Amino acid sequence: MEFNTKLLHGNNQPDKYSGSTTTPIYQTTSFRHKTAEELERIFNGNDYGYIYSRINNPTVEAFERRIALLEKGVGAVACASGMSAIALAVLNLVEQGDELVSAGGIFGGTYSLFKSLADYGIKARFVHTADVKSFAQQVTEKTKLIFTETVGNPKMDIPDLRALADLAHSHQIPLVVDNTVTTPCLVRPIELGADIVVHSTSKLINGSGSSIGGIIVDKGKLPWSADKFPKLHEYRKTYSFLAYLAKLRKGLHRDIGACMAPFNAYLNSIGLETLGLRVERMCSNALELAEFLSRHPAVSWVNYPGLQENPYYKIATEQFGGKYGIMLTFGVGSKERAFKVINNLKYAYNVANIGDIRTLVIHPASTIYSAFSPEERALMGVREDMVRVSVGAEDIKDLKQDFDQA
Repeated sequence: MEFNTKLLHGNNQPDKYSGSTTTPIYQTTSFRHKTAEELERIFNGNDYGYIYSRINNPTVEAFERRIALLEKGVGAVACASGMSAIALAVLNLVEQGDELVSAGGIFGGTYSLFKSLADYGIKARFVHTADVKSFAQQVTEKTKLIFTETVGNPKMDIPDLRALADLAHSHQIPLVVDNTVTTPCLVRPIELGADIVVHSTSKLINGSGSSIGGIIVDKGKLPWSADKFPKLHEYRKTYSFLAYLAKLRKGLHRDIGACMAPFNAYLNSIGLETLGLRVERMCSNALELAEFLSRHPAVSWVNYPGLQENPYYKIATEQFGGKYGIMLTFGVGSKERAFKVINNLKYAYNVANIGDIRTLVIHPASTIYSAFSPEERALMGVREDMVRVSVGAEDIKDLKQDFDQA
C-alpha cells in the first residue's frame, strides 16, 4: 500500500455499527459496562475495553492507530497538544538526577520546557550544531535520551538521524524525534533508527488550524535495560515490546490528564486524509518561493534546505526523498524592515503557527523567542531581521507577487 492510499485506508475502515465512512465522534466522558466483573477485568488490564475518555476513547484510538501505522510504530498515545506530547514522551524516560541531550535549534516552547525540568532535578544539555559529534560530546552516564527535530524550528538545521540513532543506541538510550515539520510524508524517523516519534498534530496533520493536538509513537524495539531504565524494565516483563506505551498510558498520561479530546481527534483524522496532497503542493511552493526570495534585491539572506548552496541540502535530499519541507526563513536587514514586510503582506497571515493550508508568517525574535537571552536566541538560530514563513497551498504566482510587493 503506497503512502496516500495508506492515509485513506490504512488502519481505517467504515464504522462496523453504522457503516459511517468517517470515525464517529464518541463525545462522552465514560463508558457503561454490563457487569462489575467486566469493568474490574478492564481496569486491571485483563480484558480490553473503554473506561473513561481521559484514558482511552474510540475516536482518539482510531486516530492513534492511523498515525502509528504511518510512522511504522507499534502503537501511539494521543495528547492534548504537541507540547504535552513532548513533555510526556520525555518524562516517561527520566527521573530526578537524570539528564537529556537536545538539539539547540529547536522550537522555543520545547527549549523552555527542557530548561524548566531543572526545577525537578533533570538537566538538559543543548548542543550548538546538528553534527553528531556535538551530541556525542554532551552525553554522560546520566543521559537518558537524545532529542532532536527533523528540521530545527526556526534554525533550519538538519541532523543525520541514522547517525544520531547509532549514537543513542551505543549508550543504550533512545533517540526521540519531533517529526512535526516534515511528517511521515517526507521522513519516517523510525525507519532511520529513531525509537520514539512525537508530533504536534495541530500543524500539518490537522492542516486547517482547527484543533490542537499531539501524539507519541513508539518503535517498540529497545530492551530497556535494568540498570538504565529500571521501571521500564519491569514493565517489559509484563508488556514486552509495548513496555514504553504501557508505562505511559498507565502512568503519566492517565495521571496528568493531558488527553486529546474526541472532537479534536476527529478533526485531526479528517485533516490526515489530505496530508500527502497538501505537503506535495506546499513543498513545491516553498522551494519556488525560496528561490524567488534568494534572488530578490530587498532580501539579505534565505535559509531553506532545498537551495543547493544550503549546508544541509545533501542530508535533506537523502532523508526527505527529494523534498525539503514547508518552512523557510529569510532576513531583510533589520527588525523594523521585517515588521514592514509582515504588515504589508496580503495573503500570508501573521500567526503563531505553522503547517496550515494557508501561508503563515511571524517575526520569531519579538514573539516566540522574546523571553530568551541574546545568547539563547543565537543558539536557536533566531535573528532580529528574521521572518519565518510556513508556506501554504496558494497559487505560487500570487505568493511571489505578494512577497514582492511587501
